[in-house]
Amino acid sequence: MSEQIERIKTLIIGSGPAGYTAAIYASRADLKPVMYTGMEPGGQLTTTTEVDNFPGYPDGIDGPTMMVQLQKQAERFGTEVRIGMVTSVDLSDEVGGIHKVTVDNDQVIEAESIIISTGASAKYLNIPSEQRLRGGGVSACAVCDGFFYKGQEVAIVGAGDTAAEEASYLANICKKVTMLVRKDYMRASKAMQHRVNSLENIEVRYNTEVDEVLGEQVVEGLRMVNNVTGEKEDIAITGLFIAIGHKPNTDIFKGQLDMDETGYIITEGKSTKTNKPGVFASGDVQDKEYRQAVTAAGTGCMAALDAERYLASVGSTEEVTANS
Repeated sequence: MSEQIERIKTLIIGSGPAGYTAAIYASRADLKPVMYTGMEPGGQLTTTTEVDNFPGYPDGIDGPTMMVQLQKQAERFGTEVRIGMVTSVDLSDEVGGIHKVTVDNDQVIEAESIIISTGASAKYLNIPSEQRLRGGGVSACAVCDGFFYKGQEVAIVGAGDTAAEEASYLANICKKVTMLVRKDYMRASKAMQHRVNSLENIEVRYNTEVDEVLGEQVVEGLRMVNNVTGEKEDIAITGLFIAIGHKPNTDIFKGQLDMDETGYIITEGKSTKTNKPGVFASGDVQDKEYRQAVTAAGTGCMAALDAERYLASVGSTEEVTANS
């Protein structure tokens, strides 16, 4: 009795802007892509109420609608979108080798090429009021959402370079920025600290943490707590930005793909090539600098083009094989 193992020409893991753009290009190139959406179909943009900075939407668009449109576009050219989670991989070291992938812990498939677009997840404080108001004034991306708080008072949590950079960005468009730093010093570089301290409308609160985000439907204020004295204080804000880092979704690739110390996949030069032949990485999973929908989409295009060239060079053997 033989068990059929599906052979896929191009497997796309992840379904954000990078994955869907890769799917659009791959399907138009007749790479017959199959996409597994992962646990969060559509990626981080599905938690964003308004996308105002993606080209082609002069009136803006909400994140979930944008992802539905990208999926329809990919499917129009032949992409097969499947709900499922890739739970383990066995990547070949050989040029032209076949990669084995397990979906939902039990289904094994084979792929001639793989495009990884699993993204990165923003770290949150995991306070109930914060989680409840995500999309209602709580955001993990000041560059994405800061515009909506122009002329208003906001707060940002974090102490590193990213937090300092986003605080400076917000200071240019917001009336006041309160920056909450958990310790009695900032981890940001001296240059970034100088930039923050030079802006009069940024107030840095050291030894300060979020106790509760105030508001029912939208953010209306913030209850802060001094972690040395225990003293609590309420301030009125309309937006809270969390800038305590991101975690790339790369755990299943550890030990097989080259990564930096944080877990971001390292790609070769300006390409999307990884250290494994036929395996490509696009979007936030390999980009810790920009983390924007439009840059993710750009690398998704690159990954599909890289995969097309790779398959042309090795010759595709796409078929359904039998495993006895």
